Amino acid sequence: MKKGLLICCAAFVLSLTACSARAGGSDQTANQQQSLIQIKDFANRNIAFDEVPQHIVALSNGETDIIYALGGTLVGRPTSTTPLAAKEAEDVEQIGSAHEVDLEKITLLRADVVLGNNPMNTKDVPILEGVGSKVILTSANSIDEIKKQIELFGQLLQKEQRANELIKQIDEKIKQYEASSYTPKPRALLVYGAPGTFMAALPNSLSGNILELAGGTNIASDYPGLQSYPQYAQLNSERIVEANPQLILIMTHGDPEEVKKSFLKEMQTNPAWSSLEAVKQNKVEVLPSDLFGSNPGTRVMESLELLHGKLEALQQ
Repeated sequence: MKKGLLICCAAFVLSLTACSARAGGSDQTANQQQSLIQIKDFANRNIAFDEVPQHIVALSNGETDIIYALGGTLVGRPTSTTPLAAKEAEDVEQIGSAHEVDLEKITLLRADVVLGNNPMNTKDVPILEGVGSKVILTSANSIDEIKKQIELFGQLLQKEQRANELIKQIDEKIKQYEASSYTPKPRALLVYGAPGTFMAALPNSLSGNILELAGGTNIASDYPGLQSYPQYAQLNSERIVEANPQLILIMTHGDPEEVKKSFLKEMQTNPAWSSLEAVKQNKVEVLPSDLFGSNPGTRVMESLELLHGKLEALQQ
């Protein structure tokens, strides 16, 4: 009942906002240009703030990590069982996720700004703005995008120097691995999924990007992307056998052992599966969920280090 009332109120506020926008659009533009903080998010939306926002809500763990790494704090964080890098965030109110926003909690927290996903939370912008929260939309499909997130949130918190330091650390880590890369690069397959549902991560996914920058070759690089999940592709046991990966890494938010067992059972339907180098050398592993499968924020440096270590071990 309360949630229904909130939505009705938000709809009313939206109608008033639309009218005032038509009446004074030029005044609003002028005010934005005079604001202390002016941001353009990943959806090319201009958002202005007269001061550093004090009530910030993040809808994913990556944004949570970045805000705390920059010296900021949150009043709302995503509902998640994944361990948080910032221990200070553990006691922060949980407000759902980018997949399912808890509007009532965000309203009660009086959020100045909500950090959401582009394009997933585009549909939520009008209702969030209707209850008084500004929305910044970003994404993390590559390390470059994480660096851009850090830069953007540095502007938001007026912590540009700290943001530049973090970006420099990531760049130095990448250069370090570029200098120590092997030829030929180790062949790897990245699998994302849960029991009964598995996909291959493509180079245009964050994990795929991390694999390449850590010094590996993605055997699924030419697989056609799925229409609903363009960063992933359907698994093909025949093509996997043909490519003969040296390393198979599984990403999941489910039970690691259960997921690994289910994946192996599915792949073993191909008689040649046991001949794979990764299988013979027992190199089928589950990656930690806080570093892979979703945006790790500034901890992407740890993701790079972990994956580089696994690839390097194949050469020894």
